[in-house]
Amino acid sequence: MKVLLVEDDKDIASFISKGLKEAGYGVDVAMDGDLGLRLAGSGLYEIIILDLMLPGKDGFAIVTELRNLDIQTPVLFLSARRNVDDRVRGLKMGGDDYLVKPFVFAELLVRIEALIRRGSRATAAQGLHVADLSLDPLTRRVTRGEKLIELQPREYALLEFLMRNAGTVVTKTLILEKVWGYDFDPQTNVVDVLVSRLRSRIDNDYPVKLLRTVRGVGYIFENPN
Repeated sequence: MKVLLVEDDKDIASFISKGLKEAGYGVDVAMDGDLGLRLAGSGLYEIIILDLMLPGKDGFAIVTELRNLDIQTPVLFLSARRNVDDRVRGLKMGGDDYLVKPFVFAELLVRIEALIRRGSRATAAQGLHVADLSLDPLTRRVTRGEKLIELQPREYALLEFLMRNAGTVVTKTLILEKVWGYDFDPQTNVVDVLVSRLRSRIDNDYPVKLLRTVRGVGYIFENPN
C-alpha cells in the first residue's frame, strides 16, 4: 500500500512518514503543492494525505484538479485550520476526510485504514488467491489451506504486492519502492531478508512452493501447477 503525503512542515512530514512506514505502508513525501499534484496524478497511491496551506498550489486547488481529472484516490485533509467552514469546503470540493492538527497518530492511522477500505471495498471483497493461499485486504487475514498465517506489517505488505502481481517477475528495486517507499543502497540485502522471512511463513511447510526466485532479476509469485 502506497501513501502520498503532501506536507511542507519537515517535522510533521518526518513524524507521519516514519509512523506509516513502521505500519507497513510505502510513503512518498511532497513538500509543496505543485509536486504534490504531479505525484497525485500518477495514480500510484491508495490514499493522499494533504495539507491545506502549502507552497505553490494549496490543498483546495489540488483536490479540485484531481477530481476534475476524474482521479478518485481518497484524500485526507490534514490541517491546522479548525474552522468548520474550511472542513465543509474541503469535503464539498472532493476531500474524503478532514483531521485537525495537532492529532494523535493512532487516529490518523485508523482514518487512513478506513478510507482505503472504503475506496477498495468492491475489489477487496473478492480477496486475493494463489493456489490455496488467500489474502483478504479488508481484514488483512492470510490463510493457506485451513491455516491462519500471522504476518508482520512489512511481511504482509510484501505478500499483498506479490499477490497483486502474481505471474509477473518483480525486481528488488520495485519491491523497495512499493513496500518501503524509499531508496536503499543497491547492495543492501533487506529485500532478500524479508523474502526469506515471508517464505518461511507461507512456503517452507508446504509441498507446493509459490514464491520463486528468478536469479539475477527478482521474484515471482505463482501457482506452479
